[in-house]
Amino acid sequence: MEMLKNPFSWGLLLGLLLAGFVLKSALTGRRHARAEIKRLSAELKELQGHLNTQLKINASGNAAVHDELERLRQQNENLRVNNAALQQKAGRAELRQLQVYEIAIRAMREQAPGFAQAWERVLREAEADVEAADGGLKKLIRKVVSGISGPSVPPSEDKGES
Repeated sequence: MEMLKNPFSWGLLLGLLLAGFVLKSALTGRRHARAEIKRLSAELKELQGHLNTQLKINASGNAAVHDELERLRQQNENLRVNNAALQQKAGRAELRQLQVYEIAIRAMREQAPGFAQAWERVLREAEADVEAADGGLKKLIRKVVSGISGPSVPPSEDKGES
């Protein structure tokens, strides 16, 4: 009992008690840290698995898009070659020139019959019109409309010849 009265004993007991609490706290913290590391490792593995899956999906999607793009490029090239070949067929140039003349004659009947300068001007305009119609939407509309209605007389000729 006399030792308990000594201040050194009280200091030692208090120091040991404090050391015990610090040790217990350190061990508990270490246990929690290990559990947190395990949890984070599992989460990291799961996220890596998701990332790998997403990368595989993206890679297969990109490959499919690339294949489709190559197929469409090849198809575009084939269509361009076919279009060029069809433009070179015999009779196409003559049909085009006849179409230009027909448009020019209709315009001359309306505007200025008998004037050579007007004829040349209208002929150039008709050629430009056919050039514009050979590419794009006008060509498509002209083919669709002529395919549906068949050959018909334009309204401008009906009025002039009646």
